[in-house]
Amino acid sequence: MNETALELQLFDSLKPELTSFCYRMLGSIDDADDAVQDTFIRVWQRWDSFRQDSSYKTWVYRIATNLCLDKLRQAKRRTRPVDLSGPAAAIIEPRETLPDSSWIWPAPDFTDSPEDILIRKDTLQLCFITLLQLLPPRQRAVLILKDVFEWSSKQIAETLGMSPAAVNSALQRARQTMEQAKLRSDEFSMTEAEPDRELLSRYVEAFEQFDIQALVALFHEEGRMSMPPFAMWVRGKDDLFKFFTLTRWHCDGSRFLPVTANGGYPAYAQYVPSSEGPYLVPWGIHILETRNGKVYHVQNFINSSLFSRFGLPERIHR
Repeated sequence: MNETALELQLFDSLKPELTSFCYRMLGSIDDADDAVQDTFIRVWQRWDSFRQDSSYKTWVYRIATNLCLDKLRQAKRRTRPVDLSGPAAAIIEPRETLPDSSWIWPAPDFTDSPEDILIRKDTLQLCFITLLQLLPPRQRAVLILKDVFEWSSKQIAETLGMSPAAVNSALQRARQTMEQAKLRSDEFSMTEAEPDRELLSRYVEAFEQFDIQALVALFHEEGRMSMPPFAMWVRGKDDLFKFFTLTRWHCDGSRFLPVTANGGYPAYAQYVPSSEGPYLVPWGIHILETRNGKVYHVQNFINSSLFSRFGLPERIHR
């Protein structure tokens, strides 16, 4: 095997895990993909400088982590609409949007291995990814490598160019911040890890028929819907009813395709009728969080570029 083939084989073996690391760091699958691609380019360019007596994995992660840290120095913290402002005071069609770089976005599964999907699945929940963004970038890297990937402090120190004592200090501060954030987050502490599949099916049926009464009845009393990149979000059954009534013209006739996101979590791709032909086109990816047998939060990520990333078709027939 020549050196180029060896480089590709070694890097490909790390790519799924490396992508999931970069996604946790950056909160965006597009940014994570870019970071992994840039990492490969630098690995290829610097192959001659790699010391064969050191860990290839540590070397690659050092490059990837530095790329992520560079990106984060130039970026504002990503969040979700529900963490940015209060619910809509008046129910109108959403208009104000923020740049894609403002928001946490969902990610498709990084691997087909059931074992890998099950491991630390909770650390891919959208609310957990949001909480990670509260940490300073270097603390974030330490926490992910230690508590998610279970690296040793020595290995983390070698990767980040820190002393083991500095790693342990950063880890302690990061854990304290995360624990306090989890306690403040109703959504993280009370949302069910495994959603009710029957409830999800009823949501899809009610939405596709656009039976507003049946749809709203599925929501928790404090149920909410958010729609990045729109900053507006809606809370409570009365306001949800008004919102669905207001947007009927757009959503009536929608169809859903099932997908999985963020570690095997069930999600649904919404297609809406096209004005240009007898077919439906991408609109948003719905991820539902449930509580006590009710829908607590529908996060409808309105970003058609996500569809190709999830391996979804550009259109479906009516």
